[in-house]
Amino acid sequence: MPSSTKYIFVTGGVTSSLGKGIIAASLAKLLQARGYSVTIQKLDPYINVDPGTLNPYEHGECFVTDDGAETDLDLGHYERFLNVSTSQANNVTTGRIYQHVINQEREGAYLGKTVQVIPHITDEIKRRIKLLGNTGNYDIVITEIGGTVGDIESLPYVEAVRQLKWEPNFDCIVLHLTLVPYLATSGELKTKPTQHSVKALLESGVQPDILALRTEYKLTEGVKEKVALFCNIEPKAVIQAIDAETIYDVPNLMREEELDKVVLDKLSLPYKDEPTLTAWNEVLNKIKKPKHKISIGLVGKYIELKDSYKSIAEALIHAGANNETEVDIKWIHSESINDDNAKEQLSSLDGILVAPGFGERGIEGKISTIKYARESNTPFLGICLGMQCAVIEFARNVLGHSNAHSTEMEENTSAPVIYLMEEQRSITEKGGTMRLGAYPCKVSQGSIAYEAYKENNITERHRHRYEFNNKYKEDFENVGMKATGINPDNNLVEIVEVKHHPWFVGVQFHPEYKSTVINPHPLFVGFIEASVAVKNESTLTSNNQ
Repeated sequence: MPSSTKYIFVTGGVTSSLGKGIIAASLAKLLQARGYSVTIQKLDPYINVDPGTLNPYEHGECFVTDDGAETDLDLGHYERFLNVSTSQANNVTTGRIYQHVINQEREGAYLGKTVQVIPHITDEIKRRIKLLGNTGNYDIVITEIGGTVGDIESLPYVEAVRQLKWEPNFDCIVLHLTLVPYLATSGELKTKPTQHSVKALLESGVQPDILALRTEYKLTEGVKEKVALFCNIEPKAVIQAIDAETIYDVPNLMREEELDKVVLDKLSLPYKDEPTLTAWNEVLNKIKKPKHKISIGLVGKYIELKDSYKSIAEALIHAGANNETEVDIKWIHSESINDDNAKEQLSSLDGILVAPGFGERGIEGKISTIKYARESNTPFLGICLGMQCAVIEFARNVLGHSNAHSTEMEENTSAPVIYLMEEQRSITEKGGTMRLGAYPCKVSQGSIAYEAYKENNITERHRHRYEFNNKYKEDFENVGMKATGINPDNNLVEIVEVKHHPWFVGVQFHPEYKSTVINPHPLFVGFIEASVAVKNESTLTSNNQ
């Protein structure tokens, strides 16, 4: 029986980092606005089973879904654009494919046959591609293939697409994103790299149906016609993907290029509703025309690659728009801060966010940052390790435990205010073994967190091994650090706040993962609101002196 789900494969050529994820998410946004049920899947060609063990310098942020999958950061873009949760099925890696096939072979599932890339690896790729459409009841599944056409790693995925295009009951098209560079010396846009990229795709047996051309300069009709002629594509299916002021402009740019109409024509689907993107453009207008401007310090140890904190940066933009405020993020390396220079480095900030992470490097800088934020009444948000550092700082400087630490960094500390979760003690493998995914939390009424969420019972996504040590909970609460969010199932502390402070919140979970353009995360909204208020009050005080 034919599947009613249609598939769009998005491939990339010429160079990496052209923005396949943003193009895929923007197209999905337009199709969703037309009334179609859409989801996006990412196929990653690396052999890691998932990005959970990858250094952020290697691959940027590891995004976590509600069901506990550690995934590529592009899934964050998918959720932020579509306002719909993703799952394990939305991210597939070569490592996961090979792991499954090898396990099948060990179990004798192939009945003694020689296991090969074709058909066994490609069959498993095809099964994973179809799984999302078969189980999710989607009209359209967009599948982004990581890497660049011509890479050895991507070949099995391209081969799987070639096979799928020949399946009688499988309806799909291919959108190929390439680069049209501008040569300043000749003053010309050059189409030859695109021609070679399409040629490489054709050599693999795949004819793209649509071309999206990344460019710094507006493409002439002549350029589009030339590309269409040499690449066997009709001119209207050659789409300009020009550099945008913000990634949130791209859906509008793709709408102007009528990418959604071209796709629907290729899939023989009706246009349905005209995509107005009203709510989306209201947010975009607030991003572009803010009434306020504040500086937020993002303190972490991976700031050389800003994609390491991609969801946090985007969540700050969403919350800024909600408050009609431009958020100027100051990227600060935690290793550069200590007690002696914290005031000098941080005093110009209107709010401070201490980022998550793992390991000892940069910890003391984070603790010094938090000490400054607490003592100077600067609005503060600590996420995961940032929350744990807030607990350590408070234990050292308020409770008087000068040696307080996390057992992650100092196993034999005399005051283990942060310690390894009981169920983690016997675990030796690193991949996929942390506390992952969505867990419930009960928020105390009257707290800063409750003021943000406006409800008692929430769920948030986690990615960590270490926890607040409840042995010290009463001591903390007696001197002003309150546990205002508790997991109702195991009594673990999820949120801490400092009393008599304008806005000081540390959370064990990752609120940034759930922030979207249309639904900014309430904690980020509250944090930005408090930062604006403190700045305005400070300005008023200065003017009256």
